[in-house]
Order: sequence, then structure tokens, then C-alpha cells
Amino acid sequence: MISLRRLTKQYGSFTAVDAIDLEVPRGELFGFLGPNGAGKTTTLRMIAGILRPTSGAISIAGVDLAADPIGAKMRLGFIPDRPFIYEKLTGAEFLRFVAGLYDQDGPDVEHRGRELLALFDLEEWKDELVESYSHGMRQKLIISSAFVHRPEVIVVDEPMVGLDPKAAKILKDLFREYTRRGHTIMMSTHTLEVAETLCDRVAIIAKGTIRACGTMDELRRSADAGTQGLEQIFLRLTGENAARELVEVLDA
Repeated sequence: MISLRRLTKQYGSFTAVDAIDLEVPRGELFGFLGPNGAGKTTTLRMIAGILRPTSGAISIAGVDLAADPIGAKMRLGFIPDRPFIYEKLTGAEFLRFVAGLYDQDGPDVEHRGRELLALFDLEEWKDELVESYSHGMRQKLIISSAFVHRPEVIVVDEPMVGLDPKAAKILKDLFREYTRRGHTIMMSTHTLEVAETLCDRVAIIAKGTIRACGTMDELRRSADAGTQGLEQIFLRLTGENAARELVEVLDA
């Protein structure tokens, strides 16, 4: 459902994403992990069609993004790390607006919008302007907007930021049920515990390249990590030893 082939993004002489290959099949909840500056958000924004790759190819549900950008984006929902919403719309109007971008309207969209707003405890706020929403409420609305047109693929960048524990649990259950029904989700998160318990497979990216990809058992084997958890595997593969280095400096 998501296919990346030699995907590359350069900013001048700096290579943010370096010729990565990745396949995410139908019905999978796929985790995309890496330290800050590793290339995660750049990759997700290229998949969403927000950034243009320097080279390489992206296909969404079999549709080449470069050859048919509208066709590919019609099959995609995107949840960014920082929600942007037109503040002079109400919550209900915003969901209608997003559905309209995908040529969807009418009773089915209205019903779906009401269900999503109720799911995230926003129903009583549906007729209030978004400018009055808290950060967490805006995040819930953005999440709802990604699902309102029932896309085949959803790309998510840090979905838990700003969510209270109840909303985070609802979102996890929603992700799992959505993939169980044959849809695909690719999710970036810094919360390794969420990735370990929720994702079917995980890719770890560092300095623009994929260091490992697979199930937890496959990652343990590739990192020679025995029975270690995802945090230890992540640190081993990305070389993130800042805490140990700091202790050595303090002891020097």
C-alpha cells in the first residue's frame, strides 16, 4: 500500500533522506522510528505529497505519486505533528471541508463526522469555532479529519502529542481496528513503548538511512539483541549514547 523506491531528499549538500526502499503492505500498522533529524518527518511529508523528492519514487495503493498526485492523495489521510486548522470554521464545518476535498459529501459524510466527533468527546464542541479549541482538541479534530473520507492509507507523524490518556487509548484502538479491516497505517512516534506494543513491524531510520526493518523478533536478531526491548534495540542501532557520554564527561 506504501512503496518507496530509492527515495531521496537533499537540501543543497545535505542529504536528509538517502535512497531508502520500503514496502508497507495492506492491513499493516507500521512504525517509523528514529532520533531527531533522522529523516522521519521529511519521509512522511514526501509520502503525503507535501515535499517533492529529489529522486526516487513513491506509490500509494498502487498509484504513482509523481505521475498521478491527485489519484494517490485521494487514497491517503495525513495526520501531521503540528495541527493546522482554519480557525474561523467550526469543528463540524472543518470535517465537511476536508471531506469535500475528496469529493465526498451528503448524509454518509455527516454521519461519519458525527461519529468521529463523538468518539473523541468533541460532539458538544462541533458548532464552536476552532479558534476556541485547546491544542489537544485540535489534535483530535485533525485525527478525525484524516479518517472522515475513509482512506486506504493513513500516514501519522507523532499522533499522541497533546492527547490525554483517554484519547490516546481511543486512538490506539482506532488504529488497530482500522488495520484489522484491511487499511494501512504508517506511524512515526518517539514513544517506543507505543510502537513496540502496537505496530506489526517497525523500521528504524538514522541519518537518512534505514538501519533495520522488521518485527520485534527480526529486529532483535538483526541487532543481536537477545530478548531486549525496542528501546535498547533503538539505541544500539542509532548509536544514541548521549547519556553514557555525559556521565563519562562528568566523571573526567
